[in-house]
Amino acid sequence: MTCKAAHDAGEADIVHRSVSIPPPHATPWWWCLKPEAKRFFDRCMAAGNPELLFREALRELFIRRNENIGIQMLNSATSTGHAAAKYALSMMLMLRTDDNVEKQKGLELYRELDAAGLVAGSNARCFSILTISWPSEVQMPRIEEQHTVCAAPRCSPRGHMPLLYDYRRRAAERNSVHAFGRAAHIPCIQCRADYDLQAFVNLP
Repeated sequence: MTCKAAHDAGEADIVHRSVSIPPPHATPWWWCLKPEAKRFFDRCMAAGNPELLFREALRELFIRRNENIGIQMLNSATSTGHAAAKYALSMMLMLRTDDNVEKQKGLELYRELDAAGLVAGSNARCFSILTISWPSEVQMPRIEEQHTVCAAPRCSPRGHMPLLYDYRRRAAERNSVHAFGRAAHIPCIQCRADYDLQAFVNLP
């Protein structure tokens, strides 16, 4: 309030683009009622803040059903290194049945996340945004047999990921230790991707 140089620096786009946005459960509910807070978040969004782009992309995809806009936003957030946006983008691309090139791009993004150990955490980030922000409005895509990523005829786990996901989910409902591990023990990366597609479309 007293230093013009600091004030001008705080108005720069790079500040609004890189500022850390708290998760929904840590955001005071009254922020949405304050014009100053709304203007601040609008500035961050306009500057391309990756966290806000990620959240808005989920809203476009699963509430407004604007897939093209949502994918564009996920691409923008992913280009900044946002892991959860990269995860959501990989899932949406692997759900494509009309474009094999895009499906393969989704698998490559998933491979990178898997190699970095970021899959489970990214899934949890998507879950927290979707269930805390808009629990009753979300419409996730349906997954059909043609969405299967693994096409290797000699891969023994192929086609069994829905059963494994259902087993893990039921174990979680009983607070069983068998709920943990996801598909980490499956050597086939494509089958692990199929497992995570099941987890993704059943997020809320």
